[in-house]
Amino acid sequence: MARSAAYDDILLLDQAAESDWAVATGSRSFRITATHRMADVENVWRALTGSSIESPGQSIDFIRLWIKALGIAERDQFYVVAHLDDAPIALVPLQRRWDKGARVLSWFPGPHVGCNAPIVDVARLQALSTDDRRRLWIKLLRSFRGADVVYMKAVPQLIVDGVDLFAEMGQILESDTLHRAAFTSFEEADRTQRNKSRRKHDRQQGDKLNAMGEVSFEELGNGPAGLAVLETMFQQRAARFRDMGVFDPFAIPVIREFYDSTARAASGVPVKLHVMRLNGEVVAMRYNIEHGDRLFCLISSMSDDPSIQHGSPGKQCLLRVMQTVFEQGYRVFDMGEGLTDEKRHWCNQQIPVRHHYMPITRRGALAAQAHRSWHRLRSRIKSDDKLLAWAKNLRGTMHRMAGRADESGSKPAPHDD
Repeated sequence: MARSAAYDDILLLDQAAESDWAVATGSRSFRITATHRMADVENVWRALTGSSIESPGQSIDFIRLWIKALGIAERDQFYVVAHLDDAPIALVPLQRRWDKGARVLSWFPGPHVGCNAPIVDVARLQALSTDDRRRLWIKLLRSFRGADVVYMKAVPQLIVDGVDLFAEMGQILESDTLHRAAFTSFEEADRTQRNKSRRKHDRQQGDKLNAMGEVSFEELGNGPAGLAVLETMFQQRAARFRDMGVFDPFAIPVIREFYDSTARAASGVPVKLHVMRLNGEVVAMRYNIEHGDRLFCLISSMSDDPSIQHGSPGKQCLLRVMQTVFEQGYRVFDMGEGLTDEKRHWCNQQIPVRHHYMPITRRGALAAQAHRSWHRLRSRIKSDDKLLAWAKNLRGTMHRMAGRADESGSKPAPHDD
């Protein structure tokens, strides 16, 4: 592809330059190609994600809608492909952002998905030696121009036949845990995850909710019916964020437009909405994306009406979800990172997630070091009750200040932590 003068500070490989980015690995070689145009890598992307994905952030249709809704400039879109023996083995799609003076390449949807990862040919990547994988990631991630550091947030530890596929991918910081329920049927999930006491407790809560009126549960897909209930879900989330004293990321108009766009009939993104109603009113919801036999829950909500809280509509909604999804053929229900009661009750897989850094410039190395230090501090605060209480109070104060600034016309900007 020809190099545009407007992109002088960005890596765009043409046919003549591709040989400069080959690195020998025995009798084979890696070749790196890069572009700012999603269309250039669409065939590779779809081929590498045909069987399964680890995150909706690996779905090309999901990312296409994200780019459109947020109006991300083409020059800030980066798609880099590594070829082994002339066949694609890895694709990394990233967005360029400015963060505290550094040019950072990171995942497009940031924290809006529970995890994210490079898109790879798992079998061929697993077959490489440790040194070859290290050379692959160095060559691929350091091939960028116009950026200081590559920051890949919340990458799940992917182990195949004893091989940790991303262990050699840059500098690593342990982050959190991804929670998934993987079962062949609800009976297996029920037998594995619930004891007699848990079943009794769930039944008692269900009886309390049923005593309040008519309870119904339904699954909605893409189209007008699904769009009609999204407003309720975001209202319920907004109330929850206010109670927590944190900024509501869904209040940003372009973010809300993105989620609306995924639920439209011809979006290309298969959305599944699980909805529980009490006397016709939505009291709990879950927003999911499906891919093959996997279902990814990105958002859950529940009514903040105190009169129905003792019926635990959120937990009752999830119970109905668990009773249906595995019978529909799903084998993995991904509930994202971070431990909650519902994940403790239902998830039998706990997968470590890690932040990966690849500095490109000296400024990027300093930015990566500062970012790792910040995350270590956050982990320490979360593990100390006194520090956590202090941090929550500070966060609430800052949120109230941001709210006042918003009322005066200055809106807080979304960020990727």
